[in-house]
Amino acid sequence: MQASVLSARGPGPKFLAFIASSAIVLSLALAAPAATAAGGGGGGGGGGGDTQKQVKKPAGAQTGTRTNKPDLTTCEPGQVWDAKQHKCLQRHSGILPDSDLTEYAYALAKADRFQEAIDVLDSLENPNTPRALNYRGYATRKLGRADEGIGYYLKSVALDPNYPQVREYLGEAYVIEGKFDLAKAQLATIEKICGSKDCEYYGKLAKALEEAHAL
Repeated sequence: MQASVLSARGPGPKFLAFIASSAIVLSLALAAPAATAAGGGGGGGGGGGDTQKQVKKPAGAQTGTRTNKPDLTTCEPGQVWDAKQHKCLQRHSGILPDSDLTEYAYALAKADRFQEAIDVLDSLENPNTPRALNYRGYATRKLGRADEGIGYYLKSVALDPNYPQVREYLGEAYVIEGKFDLAKAQLATIEKICGSKDCEYYGKLAKALEEAHAL
């Protein structure tokens, strides 16, 4: 009879308070793992950011100093160096683009293989570019034909007046011939092209003039 009365009255205040507190505790317990997972995900995101920083290349990495320097690899006579495939190829018409053959001719000239350099330049479809004429002038001058070399340099200058290397070589040829005023004029032009005296081509020509006691 007493149980029936209690049932009719419904649950007491203490019982309701107990139920409410239990529900709060349960909800907090369920929320904690979710919050922890969310925080871990954020940390993972931070880790992803760190990974991106490690993978990302610094500015200018793709155009480093090494790529700015000419490839001076040379092959056996009758062959040419393919800088893209990194191997020597038998030289014949059209084996490489003119630009690649021009740079290979320069590599030969820098290796003191001056006549071979000229032979490669003779195989170009268009031998009258500023660089090809400059390298021909360089190889010709190194063979002891300074006047002829100057002629090629001047043709290169006419095609590209702002090409500093040909002006350096032209100035050096003038130093060989004792034409120091003309060499100094090229030195001044190089300074204008480079924007200062802190320039590789200016330094080399200035050194040639100093060694000739003309500067």
